[in-house]
Amino acid sequence: MSRISVSRHRVFAFVTQLAKFGMVGLVGFAVDITVFNLLRATVFSPDAVDSGPIWAKVVSTVLAILANWVGNRYWTFSKDRQAQTLREGLEFFAVSLVGMGIGLACLWVSHYGLGYTSVLADNISSNVVGLFLGAVFRFVLYRYWVFSPTRRAAAAVPAAPAVQTATGSLRLPARPERSLVTER
Repeated sequence: MSRISVSRHRVFAFVTQLAKFGMVGLVGFAVDITVFNLLRATVFSPDAVDSGPIWAKVVSTVLAILANWVGNRYWTFSKDRQAQTLREGLEFFAVSLVGMGIGLACLWVSHYGLGYTSVLADNISSNVVGLFLGAVFRFVLYRYWVFSPTRRAAAAVPAAPAVQTATGSLRLPARPERSLVTER
């Protein structure tokens, strides 16, 4: 295969993965915006709870994170998912919490810092600006950390055994064997 064919294939694979991430994100967005607006209009209304919009956003984002993890694990990054589901889930959740923090920061600055307190202003700050900035952050970290193909390949490399020397001490290998790591 020529270099141009390989480059085109890699670009196509990246664009496909980005499109899948976007579609999963749309489902998460639907969950997020629906739950946020329902909670903001009812139990977390600013009239009933002073920090109601913030709490509504926390609850809606946590539910969206759960929906996104399932979609990204089993579809977007399905061939790169880790064998250690708990670790992967915790890493995904940690990255998502920082992404949520980005959206919350945008909402807080708009609502409390700048005084834009309407439903429209809350939605623009959290569900447009905050969501976009958070999505860029999350995609990069999901792709290169949580679901990184290099992490999966590194985990597949068997550990080199320790060798006992004549003096009885253990000699450990300095680094994994390069020939055992398969490249994609």
